[in-house]
Amino acid sequence: MNNKTIEIINVMSLRGPNIWTYRPALEAWVDIGDLEDSPSNTIPGFYERLTAMLPGLAEHHCGVGERGGFLQRLREGTWPAHIMEHVMIELQNLAGVQTGFGKAREVKGKRGLYKLVVRARYEEVSRKALFAARDIVMAAIEDKPYDVEATVTELTDLAERIGLGPSTYNIVDAATDRRIPALRLNDGNLVQLGYGARSRRIWTAETDQTSAISESISRDKDLTKRLLQSCGVPIPEGRVVTSPDDAWDAAEDIGIPVVVKPSDANHGRGVSMDLTTREQVEAAYKLADEEGSDVMVERFVRGDEHRLLIVGGKLVAATKGEVAAVTGDGKSTVTELIESQINTDPRRGDHEDFPLSRITYEEDPTILLVLERQGFGPDAVPPEGKHVLIQSRGNLAFDCTDEVHPAVAAAASLAARIVGLDIAGVDIVAQDISRPLEEQGGAIVEVNAGPGLLMHLKPAVGTPRPVGQAIVDHLFPAMDDNGRIPIVGITGSRGKTMVARLTARMLKLHGPYVGTACSDGIFLRQRQMDAKDSANWASAHRILMNRSVEAAVFENGFRAIASEGLAYDRCLVGVVTNIDAHGDLADLHFADADALASIARTQVDIVLPEGTAVLNAADPRVAGLAELCDGGVIFFSMSPDAEALVKHREQGGRALFVRDGSIVLAEDGVETPLVDTTKLAIKDLDSQQWIVENILAAAGAAWAAGVSTDVIRAAIETFDYGNARKTA
Repeated sequence: MNNKTIEIINVMSLRGPNIWTYRPALEAWVDIGDLEDSPSNTIPGFYERLTAMLPGLAEHHCGVGERGGFLQRLREGTWPAHIMEHVMIELQNLAGVQTGFGKAREVKGKRGLYKLVVRARYEEVSRKALFAARDIVMAAIEDKPYDVEATVTELTDLAERIGLGPSTYNIVDAATDRRIPALRLNDGNLVQLGYGARSRRIWTAETDQTSAISESISRDKDLTKRLLQSCGVPIPEGRVVTSPDDAWDAAEDIGIPVVVKPSDANHGRGVSMDLTTREQVEAAYKLADEEGSDVMVERFVRGDEHRLLIVGGKLVAATKGEVAAVTGDGKSTVTELIESQINTDPRRGDHEDFPLSRITYEEDPTILLVLERQGFGPDAVPPEGKHVLIQSRGNLAFDCTDEVHPAVAAAASLAARIVGLDIAGVDIVAQDISRPLEEQGGAIVEVNAGPGLLMHLKPAVGTPRPVGQAIVDHLFPAMDDNGRIPIVGITGSRGKTMVARLTARMLKLHGPYVGTACSDGIFLRQRQMDAKDSANWASAHRILMNRSVEAAVFENGFRAIASEGLAYDRCLVGVVTNIDAHGDLADLHFADADALASIARTQVDIVLPEGTAVLNAADPRVAGLAELCDGGVIFFSMSPDAEALVKHREQGGRALFVRDGSIVLAEDGVETPLVDTTKLAIKDLDSQQWIVENILAAAGAAWAAGVSTDVIRAAIETFDYGNARKTA
């Protein structure tokens, strides 16, 4: 019986570096059944149907290395799993989740079974794209309709719900450019930059330096004004009012025209400006009061509204608000003119990816007051050529950074410091931002915590500003500070747990606060915090989140690396103890020791250039990984005559071995005896030489991490070997 269908039989989320890529990825096992006998060039009309559904496939290079490469492969003949890989990538790209990496590899000895791997920025989006890709390929094979547009819309909506916001993403991207790792801490925009004690945290444009007190002050506009005024910062006079009558009394005291707004105005909602009559003030009071906060009346400052972004006391970007207006044609209503003359602008939209928002009465009911003052309503038909103001201070989306006068920038910086914000959006009204405020009666009207960044990243007009970079540089002012702590990662077939525990002890005696995740549990400074098997991604992630941890040691079994990836992107030290077929991973289709070596190399691949791989010279598969390391190499072996170790020493490399019963450290031809193994508290040492091999690996890891020989010796001599396990 023919089985010409595609079945997805397993999906694994690889949330960190893995055997395929340094980045998170989704690995799916795809069984194409009898379609193994039907490459794409043998299916009539398949090429035309697939490319009609997804014309963007023409941009895929594939292995050919140039535009159209994948289409060439389609014409020549390729198999459904490979085609699914490219369809999955294209669907995510169309949904705004840029993806470029993908692979499809046939599983040896399993006819029709493939491992399909695609970069996964957001796991849920990638999973949905995977199954959609299967359905699209089958639709093209069977000549059935498929609604690609609906799928892309669904993926786009999902990405917008679960993905990082554009402001946060920009900061994370800037951190990545500086090789600072990032950990997402919740389903929203809380992100940790860096690891452990060296980390910093952001929540969109707020940081761990943004105090709750300062944020509360910024929300209280009346308190903010009083603080600014006491320090000589120019502000508009005004006060909180409690009723429409009180609002008019305040307006008379201040002098018209005035502004009426909520005390915690957000995005301009409920703000009415340039009010000159009692009726206008009382109506504006009701609008502001509906926002559910205190209402303020202030002197109206003539000019345009500007947003100055202050980061760490410095101006990094500035934008100017728009004036929105329509021109009558003698036939259309004001509402129709807004739609045809304003909202058709492709820069306008209903979500934050657009630099300009759509103008609606629901979003900004103050438009109705503006129209009323000009003698119009929503359904009025302005005469032909009549200019009708809609918003006097709309979207702050027009870059003016280069125009800001130094005195204005200094005033904005002072305002941020007075409120206590390390990152602030300072709103200024001025007729000319290139002149000092005092010359033109300009004023600072608000100081905002957690300011939006999109207006600076995607201004409607002008130069985008690298605000994410400015925030990262503020959090990590030293350019060589990458937020990393020393990490030792350990993998292999045997001995990992003991090596991890002994390495952690050496590091602890050296001084730092050490976090360890291994098969024996989670340890903080040798205190056991969790007793269950913790040699996995989640446990290592817990350690990296802990801001007390100054150094970390992680045990990584082959199964954990193959099925979920590593929790850290790079490490200072990578240890591989050995590779053999004991406890192989046949169920994950790694059938022999050579296949396991492809997993072990992951630990070596991610060693930092300034780091070190610690490798077993007596195991040819492990020793062969040395050439893959970006950093240095330390070899260890029970025998000083291991071929790889001898060659390494001839080239001046560092090594550890046993000579005449003593563990020896060797560098540049100099041998330093470390400890006599016969004097260690190890029962039946002759039958447990694997313990000595583990000691060599741990000592090599500590040596690579900068631990002194005296400390390494003390840790070896005082370690409890009674509970050491051979297999873990």
